[in-house]
Amino acid sequence: MLVTASKYLVPKGYVAITIFPFIILRNKAHKSDEVLLNHERIHLRQQLEMLVIPFFLWYSIEFLYHLVGCRDFQRAYRKIRFENEAYSNEKSPDYLKSRPFWNFVKY
Repeated sequence: MLVTASKYLVPKGYVAITIFPFIILRNKAHKSDEVLLNHERIHLRQQLEMLVIPFFLWYSIEFLYHLVGCRDFQRAYRKIRFENEAYSNEKSPDYLKSRPFWNFVKY
């Protein structure tokens, strides 16, 4: 896991983006936010399990599906199962130690 900061690579309205093996933060100050880093580590695990490219294809297709259904960018984003898993478990620092393989399918 490589953590770096760049306000140019993180889309407006977000504080971080994860593209295996990088966690890119909008601001260096976020390096001390353990909840945010855990959220992004969950995405790293998801990407690794799906061999990265299929993760982004699934993520994009699911986002577009929800966007067509609800016509709300933020709601569509929050309905993505990868995000559901990450948001549901970001406050559990030991989550990744016991997380079942492909656990995102439960969300």
